[in-house]
Amino acid sequence: MIAMAKPKDLERAYAIARDRYSGLGVDTERALEQLADIPISIHCWQGDDVSGFESADQELGGGLAVTGNYPGKARTPQELRSDFEKALSLIPGKHRFNLHACYAEMTGRKVERDALTIEQFKNWVAWAKSLGIGLDFNQTYFAHPKAADGMTLAHPDKGIRKFWIEHGIRCREIGAQIGKALGKSCLTNIWIPDGMKDTPADRKGPRQRLLQSLDAIFSKKIDRKYNVDSVEPKLFGIGSESYVVGSHEFYLSYAVRRKVLLTLDAGHYHPTEGIADKISSVLLYLPEIALHVSRGVRWDSDHVVTLTDELQGIAQEIVWGGYVGRVRIGLDYFDASINRVAAWVIGTRNMAKALLLALLAPIKKLKELEAEGDFTSRLALMEDAKVLPFGAVWDYYCERMNVPVGNGWMNEVKKYEREVLAKRQ
Repeated sequence: MIAMAKPKDLERAYAIARDRYSGLGVDTERALEQLADIPISIHCWQGDDVSGFESADQELGGGLAVTGNYPGKARTPQELRSDFEKALSLIPGKHRFNLHACYAEMTGRKVERDALTIEQFKNWVAWAKSLGIGLDFNQTYFAHPKAADGMTLAHPDKGIRKFWIEHGIRCREIGAQIGKALGKSCLTNIWIPDGMKDTPADRKGPRQRLLQSLDAIFSKKIDRKYNVDSVEPKLFGIGSESYVVGSHEFYLSYAVRRKVLLTLDAGHYHPTEGIADKISSVLLYLPEIALHVSRGVRWDSDHVVTLTDELQGIAQEIVWGGYVGRVRIGLDYFDASINRVAAWVIGTRNMAKALLLALLAPIKKLKELEAEGDFTSRLALMEDAKVLPFGAVWDYYCERMNVPVGNGWMNEVKKYEREVLAKRQ
């Protein structure tokens, strides 16, 4: 068992940390209040390895692959909801749940993706309402016979394009109904796997078709109070190593011109390329953006989020740039080699830690030094700030939010594994 810290010890450590930060002009209480108001949209697909609930023999495809066979994978919507509730009880703050369209509940009758309605998601809405959380939504353009050749909205076959266009239209309508039912706007995101393994002879044609398909999907105006649209680019994928139709440049231009959000996925660029620097650039032209925060490792874009320099850079750009209200933070990773509930908790707590670190930085003083041209002092203060007693503030925040402190949450996960996950066949 992992020992739990005593509340009085946490309070003493926090008081010391509060004074240290105060000496640099940082109000830790204000930082904790701000952090509690930043929701993170936590992805459903970590809990069941992106399987969904359309059919038992569904092939993933679309350049997606999940490795590992850790026991306890969620097999039903009820199990997935139960697993997420356990994860949510171990994460400080008020967050959201991010659904994919392939998590539709069929209740004994197969409904094709171009015929989906809110009926297949009513249980998800009722569940979210009972928890008091918002839902986000993703259109699903993979794991389907009509996506087997790696093309969907850019497909040369007009009939296949029509099928996927209708799917997109239906998903936007579902997103709006979700938002209306919950009283919280739903972000409905588009990512497609369309691309080619080897060098194409025609790069323009598929992009022209994608443009037309997107315009058809977005032709109906929907109140942004209920549904907000977003498009998500990618550099390459399995089976689309040489050419991706929906590139960064394509979707950035589309988002600016058509007034939809751009989703920046931390794993969708060059392995050494971060998305932090893109945030302030894109927000000069768009009122809002969305993030899919993941961790790229070599060719794989979706490892569990850890507290890396890149993650801290993303959080710093959001907080230091004053973009908290303009960036919709979501997570996107799937690891079947470890406990799936723990994966949710680790990644989300790390995203929250990165945000808190950014909120606790002496940014006012750093910006003053920069404006004065004193870059030496700026660098010195940046480095000294890294060893301030952040951990004491984080532990105090967890205690105040009634979730386990430190690594104590693993006791709960191990207990849940013994009593629930291990009994699944």
